[in-house]
Amino acid sequence: MKTKQFILGVALSAVVGGGVAVGSYKVLEDNNVVQTEQQYPTVRYTSDMRSSNTVVPEGLNFIKAAQVSTPAVVHVMTEYSVRSSDRYSSPMDPFLREFFGDGFGQNVPRGPQVGSGSGVIIASNGYIVTNNHVIDKASKIEVVLDDKRKFEATLVGSDPTTDIALLKVNSDNLPTIRYGNSDDLQVGEWVLAVGNPMNLTSTVTAGIVSAKGRNINILRTSARQDMSIESFIQTDAAVNPGNSGGALVNLNGDLVGINTAIASQTGSFAGYSFAVPSSIVSKVVDDLLKYGEVQRALLGASIQEIDAAFAKEKGLKTLNGVYIADVQEGSGAKEAGLQAGDVITAVNGVSVGKSSQLLEQIARYRPGDKVKVAYIRDGKDRSANVTLRNLNNSTELVKRSTAKAISFDGATFEPVSKQEMSTLGIDGGAKIKDVKDSKFRDTGMKDGFIITRIDKYDVNEPTDVEKHLKNFDGGVVYIEGVYPDGLKAYYPIGKG
Repeated sequence: MKTKQFILGVALSAVVGGGVAVGSYKVLEDNNVVQTEQQYPTVRYTSDMRSSNTVVPEGLNFIKAAQVSTPAVVHVMTEYSVRSSDRYSSPMDPFLREFFGDGFGQNVPRGPQVGSGSGVIIASNGYIVTNNHVIDKASKIEVVLDDKRKFEATLVGSDPTTDIALLKVNSDNLPTIRYGNSDDLQVGEWVLAVGNPMNLTSTVTAGIVSAKGRNINILRTSARQDMSIESFIQTDAAVNPGNSGGALVNLNGDLVGINTAIASQTGSFAGYSFAVPSSIVSKVVDDLLKYGEVQRALLGASIQEIDAAFAKEKGLKTLNGVYIADVQEGSGAKEAGLQAGDVITAVNGVSVGKSSQLLEQIARYRPGDKVKVAYIRDGKDRSANVTLRNLNNSTELVKRSTAKAISFDGATFEPVSKQEMSTLGIDGGAKIKDVKDSKFRDTGMKDGFIITRIDKYDVNEPTDVEKHLKNFDGGVVYIEGVYPDGLKAYYPIGKG
């Protein structure tokens, strides 16, 4: 009897104990799942909080760099108006609607789209550098500082060929990051990426420089695809959507790059990230501040990479350098005596082993600057002093003039802001107002319309309107342009 009771007791204890264990596991499992909003990754607790007595060796402590850089990295938030660029409006709309329906030439009301990225304060009076793709075509740009202050930003200028843009906010005494020398970076050196990935503000990640002068063929523009400059710093610091435009800093907290892209099959970080080196960033920003436009210097030669097969085909004795496939007439390279078949090995003493490195070196200079080019011809080392030129084979610097408003035929024409140009994808124009009191009222044109073309002539600033219409001798001329919401329009106007 006692034996049966003992066995029954043991069995009952086992059942109860098992139930408690399963229940405890279920409770612990449920309590360890954190519900998050969609923009955040799913996370789980990993362990209880514990102290650490680990001492980090000197040179591997990221605290100083994080403290120096984080306050100067901002969250860039953009808003995009839904554009109607593929629809047209003209005085003929009533007739066209007979055939195409009431939707012809009309906007389809939809809410604005939003975007997010990062930026770096480089001047205490409110200048912020970011990526061009972060703010491209945005109708509104706001930045949020690390201390949660929020400012509306205006676009000072941008350069799609390097994917760099410059913003300005109205504030003083802001925290800044000082430029570091990206040339001094070495493969294997520690760097930090600071930004706002996935709306996780003020995030710092660490990695090493994996490579320099990397070309990944990501900067493509329809008009200037062949003008893009890619000589990225490649790192394995974790960078995700939202990090674009943020800082890449060394262990001193100096800015050595602007985080721009990731190599990924999924859209999220997969081991490699890429940053525009500070040597290019500082030159682009300096140009935008001084001239309003980036001063692009060109060597004037078509170049090609050298690999083993190409070297064998051309009978080259070196794989280190950049092959000149052709030299343009009237270019600096032509005047300096460079020829097709030469292999460029250095610019001003800096070795260039591939095309991206050569383009980066030339991009540091402006038209009119002279550089010493080392090259190999017929197996012999040579050098030439090349005067760099612009797209027009000129040494002149292009400075955007400060356009002013004018009055003409009763209407007022105002210049178009950089941000409006970026939003609408135009290079200039003249915005009309006071139409009802002018000779333009009979065309159907409305206030806010931006004239971009008159007949066959481009309109870049308000004075172009008067110039092209005043000299028109009679008949009908067509005015082309776009409204702030993206709606394109054509209006005929009679002169004579």
